[in-house]
Amino acid sequence: MACMKLGSKSDAFQRQGQAWFCTTGLPSDIVVEVEEMSFHLHKFPLLSRSGVMERLIAEVSEEDKKCVICLPKIPGGAKTFELVAKFCYGVKLELTASNVVYLRYASEQLEMTEEYGEGNLSTQTETFLNQVVLRNWKDSLKALQTCDDISCAEEHHVTKRCIESLTTKACTDPNLFGWPMMEHGPMQSPGGSVMWNGISTGARPKHSSSDWWYEDVSTLSLPLYKRLISTMESHGIRLEILAGSIALYAKKYLPGLNRHQGANESTSRLMPVTLGAPPEEQKVLLEEIDELLPVQKGLVPTKFLFGLLRTAMILKANPSCLANLEKRIGMQLDEATLEDLLMPNFSHSMETLYNFDCVQRILEHFLAMDQITGGSSPCSVDDRQLIGSPSLTPITTVAKLIDGYLVEVAPDVNLKLPKFQALAAAVPEYARPLDDGLYRAIDIYLKSHPWLAESDREQLCRLIDCQKLSLEACTHAAQNERLPLRIIVQVLFFEQLQLRTSIAGCFLVSDNLDGSRQLRSGLAGSTECGWTTAVRENQVLKVGMDNMRMRVSELEKECSSMRHEIEKLSGTKGSSTWGNVSKKLGFKMKSQMCTAQEGSVSNQNNVSAKIDKAKDRHAKHKKNSSSDGFAL
Repeated sequence: MACMKLGSKSDAFQRQGQAWFCTTGLPSDIVVEVEEMSFHLHKFPLLSRSGVMERLIAEVSEEDKKCVICLPKIPGGAKTFELVAKFCYGVKLELTASNVVYLRYASEQLEMTEEYGEGNLSTQTETFLNQVVLRNWKDSLKALQTCDDISCAEEHHVTKRCIESLTTKACTDPNLFGWPMMEHGPMQSPGGSVMWNGISTGARPKHSSSDWWYEDVSTLSLPLYKRLISTMESHGIRLEILAGSIALYAKKYLPGLNRHQGANESTSRLMPVTLGAPPEEQKVLLEEIDELLPVQKGLVPTKFLFGLLRTAMILKANPSCLANLEKRIGMQLDEATLEDLLMPNFSHSMETLYNFDCVQRILEHFLAMDQITGGSSPCSVDDRQLIGSPSLTPITTVAKLIDGYLVEVAPDVNLKLPKFQALAAAVPEYARPLDDGLYRAIDIYLKSHPWLAESDREQLCRLIDCQKLSLEACTHAAQNERLPLRIIVQVLFFEQLQLRTSIAGCFLVSDNLDGSRQLRSGLAGSTECGWTTAVRENQVLKVGMDNMRMRVSELEKECSSMRHEIEKLSGTKGSSTWGNVSKKLGFKMKSQMCTAQEGSVSNQNNVSAKIDKAKDRHAKHKKNSSSDGFAL
């Protein structure tokens, strides 16, 4: 820290208890009382330097044996007046960034100007402040910290000047000047040295980054820190840089943030100092931090925002602060993780284990923002485009995130059906390329809530689009006794439809390959490599088709035997089962014709048999339901 030496005489002051004495050999003729300290001094050195002391001494009656003067409002108290007295006596003292602001205002209050002596204290402190302190980062910061204790610091704009100095240095590349490398050891080369005024010579910065000043300014009080950030923003410092500083400041003084996310080494060293902060002060700080953070999307990490939201719930911050944090998170929900969403419920009612309502509101904010920014609609995109479209990545990411959240909260027996259903239905249909995640969540919910009525089960399962279930999910759903019969029938229908489409597609590809092979064989200049490749592809395809035919033949035989057994039991009723079911469900299916190579596949008989089996299983499930949940 830079300093400026004043005076030339040796120290002639001695302290005895709560009193200071000047040991010059002459008896004291004046006592100055500052706070609880008494200074036994002489009149002439004081009145020759201070206009206030001159008037106060003149007002004292000559009849009084000893002059006693009380100075109750000296900036910095007795410690500052001790330095003032030494200056009046010409005793050696040092001006530093820690005491210059106190002495600057004490000299103003005591009228220690050039009018009462050349090179008076007011001039000396102002010169040191302008030429040394404000040109150095560390000294400017230290001087600004002392302004907190001086109520009149704004009168001469010392606070503003310190803030402007810090802002200018933070805006400038530190490689261009000697600061802050003379304060930060790792940035200074071995040959560097620091002069009395803080200028670094022979030093070269090794590394610099835009966040070099974060930890330094985090030592400021909240009012001063707010003014500094506001000034930096007005000077054009990038918002993402300011957001990083605000985040570090919050982690330093809000211990709850570090319980939800890993704190860096510098922050963890500071934590023991802030653990004792009262909850009310932390609440005020959190609300101020929320106002300081930039509102633009992506400038503040989503995990940090979730940490603020959790802490705000614990500290019972005002509703506007909570709503603002939820809105901030909603703007960038696609960057969140499942762990972020699993926020415990801190309310007194404790209806659910996790704060379900908060996640619902955050999702609503995201969907509203998605609409404003021109999010896609189901009319403008199909499923194939949806999977590979970069512009739809955020909405599909959020849909997958919400499905994962529903899976985690589904086992909560206190979670009411309307809430679960509302969150599941809030995600647009076009946002889910597959409904496997939603099916898994609903299956777990049905398993954890076996008391639900059949109508409620069917209403909840209507959220599942059976056409968007994978083969594994369809297989599980067809055997899931917790699902309503109507849903099982739909699953079986679309499973058969997928099978027919796959078979037809395979034969179409086979015909194309055969034609292509013949065309290539007739072309001049065809190579042996091309022929070998075509033969290999055809062989692989034929093997696949043989397996498919075997599978279809097995299904046909199984369905035929089951149909004969059903007809024996129920007469001819079974023959009309499929027609009734198809009419009841209102399925619309395009007719597809297969060639003679496909064989005769009795799909209607197959579906009818599976429906009858599903009915039998469903009846048994009403008596005793036991089946494992679907795992993706």
